[in-house]
Amino acid sequence: MDCIFCKIVEGTIPSKKVLENEHVVAFHDIQPAAPVHILIIPKKHFAGMNDAQDSDWPLIGEIHRAAQQIAKEQGVAETGYRLVNNCGKDAGQVVFHLHYHLLAGEKLGGLNAK
Repeated sequence: MDCIFCKIVEGTIPSKKVLENEHVVAFHDIQPAAPVHILIIPKKHFAGMNDAQDSDWPLIGEIHRAAQQIAKEQGVAETGYRLVNNCGKDAGQVVFHLHYHLLAGEKLGGLNAK
């Protein structure tokens, strides 16, 4: 498999990790869109949210638990952060391994619905 995030999980591609446990890895995005921009990924590979099976929902919960912990450790839990999952190419998903972006560190712009 030629998945960059799987290679980060394996340790064959370096990353600046902020958290790793049995189920999840979190690391700094190499192209940050905010002062704090952390990617949170499951160690298990599946392309995106639409590929999650019933058995994966506890893993999705682990990702959210990791986001809460990371926000506290990064000092942004009180001021606020955004947790984003892009699902599919039209939503802007570029790497097809489920992942969330934790964005914070400044007042983030609003989301304008069209």
